[in-house]
Formats: sequence, C-alpha cells, structure tokens
Amino acid sequence: MSIDQNVARIRERIASAACRAGRNPDEITLMAVSKTHPPELIREAYDAGLRVFGENRVQEFSGKATPLADLQDAKWHLIGHLQSNKAARAAELFSAIDSVDSLKLAEKLNSSAQSLRKRLEVLIEINVGGEAAKSGLSPDSPELENLLNAAPGLDHLVFHGLMTIPPFTENPEDARPYFRQLRELREDIASRNLPSINMAILSMGMSHDFEVAIEEGSTCVRVGTSIFGERG
Repeated sequence: MSIDQNVARIRERIASAACRAGRNPDEITLMAVSKTHPPELIREAYDAGLRVFGENRVQEFSGKATPLADLQDAKWHLIGHLQSNKAARAAELFSAIDSVDSLKLAEKLNSSAQSLRKRLEVLIEINVGGEAAKSGLSPDSPELENLLNAAPGLDHLVFHGLMTIPPFTENPEDARPYFRQLRELREDIASRNLPSINMAILSMGMSHDFEVAIEEGSTCVRVGTSIFGERG
C-alpha cells in the first residue's frame, strides 16, 4: 500500500478506537515517526496530510533539515534520548523535545532556547516499566519532583505533558496497565496545579498498540512502521 493509503487506514483505526472510548478523534494527533526514513518518503507523508513528525537522533535529522526546510508548517519533534551535550543543536533544529528525562537536560535546553530567543515545547519522558535499558524518569522519583518544581524558572521551555514507551509485548493489551499508569500520573500532576506545567498532552502508543493507548487517554500516537513500512 502507498503511504497515503496507510495514513488513511491509520486514521480510520484512530477514529474507531476513539469511538470505543467515547472520545473525539480530532483530539488525537497522529505523529509520523520518520526516523531512518529519507526526505522523499517524509514528503509523501506530508502530502498525505501529516504535519507532525518524530525523529530519534539529532545528527540524523540535521542531514534532513535542509532538504525539508520548505515544509514550513511541519513540526519536528525529537522523540529519542537526548544527551545534554547535544541540547544546543536539538533546540536549534526541533520545535519540540518529547524526551526530557532530567533536570540537567531541561536546564541545558532552556539555556539554548534562550540564546535562540525561542520557546521550546517539551514533554517529560516517564519510564513506566522501570526498564534499565530505557531512558525516562521513574514515576515516583525525586528527580521528577525536582523537575516539576524547577519548571517555573525554565521560562524558555513550555511543559506540555508526558511521554512514555512501555515494555514491548506481542499482545497490545499487555501495554494497557502502563498506559493507564501514565494517564493516572498525568491526572495527579494536573490536579496539583503546579505553575508553568500544562498536562494537555499524553504521548503514548505506537504502530502495534496505539489503539489501546487511545482507549487509555493518549492524545498523541507515534506511528512509524504502519506508515512507512519497515525501517530503511
């Protein structure tokens, strides 16, 4: 199937999952995970109506940014782990960083955004499965509290919500408890009315489990393989 056919099919599945959950599908953003895919395929996804794209690595997207610069209404999100020594380049290239996992990184991004005279949208990455191989803050870690409390002083960052990648399982239903945990964490943080913290976005769900994520409250699903096919 072509990319535009894939996108249409995914939108139908998003709408069905939203209907099951009593939600409006327009509340759910479809992010095309374009990592490892060349600019020409990204253009096809853009032509199919997608405007939000997720990249994993600063260096990889640095090589794509120029040939895609004319897509002026596209939004480029960094969804992979970011080392603090690459924060300056990431702040320059991306409109959003969805994988903030430490106060140190947030401070570096804030300083870089200030130098660029821009406000950078960010999500806090949560490691709901406690997996050592994955980045992200533990839901009950002091570091998360430190980051939330420091947010008012990071005035060039816009905290929009949370992101997670649950442990992979063959059965999408097995991811449901992790998605529910992130939703409950978001609700807890939102109920505290912390200054400078907006919990509007819940980024969770990928090609194999996004329907379950939508049923559990996801507002942004990150889909790569089901749009582009296997990675290049």
